Amino acid sequence: MKIFLACLLFALPAAAVEPVDVVVYGGTPCGIAAAVAAAREGAKVTLLEPTKHLGGLSTSGINTAESEHMLKWTIGGFALEFYERLGKEYGTNKAEYFFESSVAEKVFNDLLREAKVEVRFGSAVVKVEKDDAKKIRAVTLTDGSTVAAHLFVDASYEGDLMARAGVKYAVGRESRAEFGEEAAGVRFDKTPRKAATVDDRGELLPGISAWAKDLKEGDAHPGVMNYNFRLTFAKDAEHKVAIPPPTHYDRRRYRILENWLREKGARGENVKLTDVLDFYPRRHGKFEVNNKQAAVISLGHFGGQFDWPDGDYATRDTIFADHKNYTLGLLHFLLVDASVPEKLRAEMSEWGLHKDEFADNGNFPYQLYVREARRMRGAFVMTQKDVQEERRKPDSIGISSHFIDCHHVQRVALSQTEFVNEGRIWRTSRAYQIPYRALTPKPAECTNLLVPGAASFSHVAFCTYRLESVWMIGGHAAGIAAAMAVKSGKPVQEIDVPELQKKLRAQKQVVDFIKGQPEQWSDAGGGTSGPAEF
Repeated sequence: MKIFLACLLFALPAAAVEPVDVVVYGGTPCGIAAAVAAAREGAKVTLLEPTKHLGGLSTSGINTAESEHMLKWTIGGFALEFYERLGKEYGTNKAEYFFESSVAEKVFNDLLREAKVEVRFGSAVVKVEKDDAKKIRAVTLTDGSTVAAHLFVDASYEGDLMARAGVKYAVGRESRAEFGEEAAGVRFDKTPRKAATVDDRGELLPGISAWAKDLKEGDAHPGVMNYNFRLTFAKDAEHKVAIPPPTHYDRRRYRILENWLREKGARGENVKLTDVLDFYPRRHGKFEVNNKQAAVISLGHFGGQFDWPDGDYATRDTIFADHKNYTLGLLHFLLVDASVPEKLRAEMSEWGLHKDEFADNGNFPYQLYVREARRMRGAFVMTQKDVQEERRKPDSIGISSHFIDCHHVQRVALSQTEFVNEGRIWRTSRAYQIPYRALTPKPAECTNLLVPGAASFSHVAFCTYRLESVWMIGGHAAGIAAAMAVKSGKPVQEIDVPELQKKLRAQKQVVDFIKGQPEQWSDAGGGTSGPAEF
């Protein structure tokens, strides 16, 4: 009898797993917003986070709401609540848009605990089971477990659950012709850079992806914008720890920098560390360190990101390690290489990693800054026209107002002594409404999935959506919509959108344009605050 029972239990299908109401995949700020919003609506929610930490990049080095390039009146709902909770932590009792990773992680954990969301760490999705072509039944994770639910939300940066569910998506940059977007496709910077692009054998140096003659302005390209780590530095001896050397150091990677420093020296020009790295002062002596757009070489690993979006987990582990080695290698080069001017090496030696951040990870950020990966081809695709001209949508679930901001994608050689960066977009923003349809797949592909992370945007339009503050706006709406779909038993494409909007307004999400509020960033008294627009 015991053997019979054991066999019977073993034979039970995955469907025997009791489904929760909502599974949210990805403990990003977007995913946390979705999980908390759904739970507050009465749904039983499980949040799946593949790593060991919650909060995505907001707890991995990006310590800003990016409000410096946004209209603050557009930030409401869960996003505003998060920033106000940060203010309580800091004792200011107002929204704080600049913060520390460790404090943000505490606030996110508090919000999830209070909402009674079950959180599972350390496993990623490997398989999506569907009852038919349209409805997801369960997901299988890398630890072998299965999680069933009535409704699924993919809030990951990569859209892994979405892709495994058979929902169509895009990677890279559309051509100008596909959606009629003048900012789309391959984009060469206007200013070439003088630096050797080939080695002694005539082969392209590391960091140079292609020859410009092989690319055409405006054509589609599979590459997404570059990735980098957002480091947290300290300068005072009490808080800094030594920057470790990379596991694998390849000096050739920094030949472009070496050649540039040599040319600067020959002209008698001094180079400062801020010519290579961007430093943003934060609280308690912490500095957020980012890729510097105008630098000849910086933290952005141009070309190293190409295989990430569709890569399997082993491939991404390799890319992650490669980016870490590139990053630590650059800092090591600046610290010790004889080609670096002594004054610049001394300046680099004043800095270290901050000992109070990422303490369980060698003070190195947990996550790579994946600025862009997959993007769903959903019920409606947002394009440049929708974020600049046709900015009003009847099914609005929130408003974004960030600049169209795409970092460079790659360096391409013009000759053996000159290269040009490619891919940058920087345009002043206008407020636009995010339609609910951009979070839903086409009905024929899936009826119980919402995708507020890898949402349905063209590359150009996505550059205004890919901010943690805006992702939280999308996540908040997805969480309420998920709970509504579960309660009604309707496909996500058929829920009562006016009722969703009513709930969002009651929860202080900014769904509508507000009379008297500026709709363009420059109208609010701002400038471009960055590289010249192009």
